[in-house]
Amino acid sequence: MPITTCIFDAYGTLFDVAAAARIAAAEPGRAAFAAHWPRIAQNWRLKQLQYTWLRAITNQHTDFWQVTQDGLDWSLEAEGLNADADLRERLLQLYWELEAYAEVPAMLRALKSAGLNTAILSNGSPDMLDGAVKSAGLGDLLDHVLSVEDVGIFKPASVVYDMVGNCFGCAREEVLFVSSNGWDAAGAASYGFTTAWVNRASEPVDRLPAKPDQILTDLTGIPALAGA
Repeated sequence: MPITTCIFDAYGTLFDVAAAARIAAAEPGRAAFAAHWPRIAQNWRLKQLQYTWLRAITNQHTDFWQVTQDGLDWSLEAEGLNADADLRERLLQLYWELEAYAEVPAMLRALKSAGLNTAILSNGSPDMLDGAVKSAGLGDLLDHVLSVEDVGIFKPASVVYDMVGNCFGCAREEVLFVSSNGWDAAGAASYGFTTAWVNRASEPVDRLPAKPDQILTDLTGIPALAGA
């Protein structure tokens, strides 16, 4: 069955989650932060994800903005920078304006030119996703932006992946699901989507029951995979 619908995770897949910390580190007066920013960015992302999983399995859902703040607070405290309220505010502000990876606009244009459906399916809250999409100028290249807030649980719960078929009326076999998170690609593969894992950091494949169908280093190959 041909691919009709291309679904993308947002954070780390279309949007560079390290951009907020990298930009802040380059600003005047941030020398203390600049010495720590790579580790803070890494821990911020890790804690953000860990909190989504823990909240999902304990049935204590909150929106992604809360876990984003919680993850940042843990990461700043781990580096002894939690007393810098101005830094915290700046990092959170920048998270609403994350940069898209350089290849994203052209990749999405190629999919749309081929007549394929395109959408985001993300743990992000609707307002966060709206801010990121507008900041990156991707609104005209996406048919829908789907948030887990509509179902009240984070990925990889199967009810989240159900949102794609409910939205587009397509079979699972018609969907190419793209994520930079190995666990998300595995979850989507187990669900029945064709999956592409964007493994920018050359990490090992996660030891999970399902594996991604394709492993890429960036998003430039997605139109070819989708048959565009």
